[in-house]
Amino acid sequence: MTDTDELVRASRDAAGSSGTMKALRFHAAKDLRVEQIARPGRPGPGQVLVRNRFVGICGTDLHEYAYGPIFIPKEPHPFTGAHGTQVLGHEFGGVVHAVGDGVTNVAPGDRVSIQPLIMPRAGDYFADRGLFHLSPQLALVGLSWQSGGMAEWSLVNDYNVAPIPDALSDEDAALVEPSAVAVYACDRGEVTAGSSVLVTGAGPIGALTALAANAAGAAQIFVSDLNDARLDFAREMLPDVITLNPKRDNVGEAIRAQTEGHVGCDVAIECVGNEHALKACLDAVRKQGRVVQVGLHPHDNPLDWFAVTFKDVDVRGSWAYPTHYWPRVIRMIASGMLPAAKVVTRRIRLDDAVREGFDALLDPAGTQLKILIDLS
Repeated sequence: MTDTDELVRASRDAAGSSGTMKALRFHAAKDLRVEQIARPGRPGPGQVLVRNRFVGICGTDLHEYAYGPIFIPKEPHPFTGAHGTQVLGHEFGGVVHAVGDGVTNVAPGDRVSIQPLIMPRAGDYFADRGLFHLSPQLALVGLSWQSGGMAEWSLVNDYNVAPIPDALSDEDAALVEPSAVAVYACDRGEVTAGSSVLVTGAGPIGALTALAANAAGAAQIFVSDLNDARLDFAREMLPDVITLNPKRDNVGEAIRAQTEGHVGCDVAIECVGNEHALKACLDAVRKQGRVVQVGLHPHDNPLDWFAVTFKDVDVRGSWAYPTHYWPRVIRMIASGMLPAAKVVTRRIRLDDAVREGFDALLDPAGTQLKILIDLS
């Protein structure tokens, strides 16, 4: 019997249990608790009940833990009504246990990856144009919804589940979401075969963005970070990557010295949310190049707009991802084109998630990159 068969059987057995589950919930900043709470009930029309398998700890989750609530609503969310105590986790996958009326895209027993964006499907300017991720009523599973991935079970909508092929592992299913962020960032930067690309920040999103740039055919990939351990990890992940530490290197000068015509890179993708990293991107990119902002800045940051004009560059935001990316990113990971599992440095149990997960990732030493929680 395969691991998936055993998980499906366990899910069916659990259906007749007391109706509780273990979950990690946000109560306040520095107050996460592993608790026994009520398991989601039977799915309603258009809903899917999932037995969760693996979930990743995202930088957004870390920010909620350290400084929240930020994205977790204090008042009822205008679309979902969620607020207050929240099961965290939006990078996850699992096995479908039950489906509600009208659900046709998945069936019980299907292995799935969760696309966590929740929003109106029609009657919204952006939704009507298929730009669901830009809806002003956007909510996220694990931040502003009744369920989250850091629990044994979750209840989501049918459009939140994407079947995965046998070639995609249960761990990989939890990596589709951050990989989609990285692929979209490269698309926003128009990274293509032969491109030279700078990625600032060698955290999980930065590392995945470097992998996505490589998958897109970038010929030169530069990664900058203040943490030498993360730069070492980037070189292990992509041996040809050129790493730079702004404490020792002038990033712009180093990139100009190593690019064609000494003009700078074609694309610079900022994955930190840091003023100095953004300035380094603008400095390092060539004239008529593209700067893509992925990291979320905590406050207003100045930029040399004379340089933006003089260099004739594009400065573009990159928010989340279009929801239709899921099949494409699944194919990229399953084929080996985007080896997302390379960013995983630790796997832990839910009971240990705060100390060995959240606290470890907030350690200034930065020895961990992506930590997955095993929910089986």
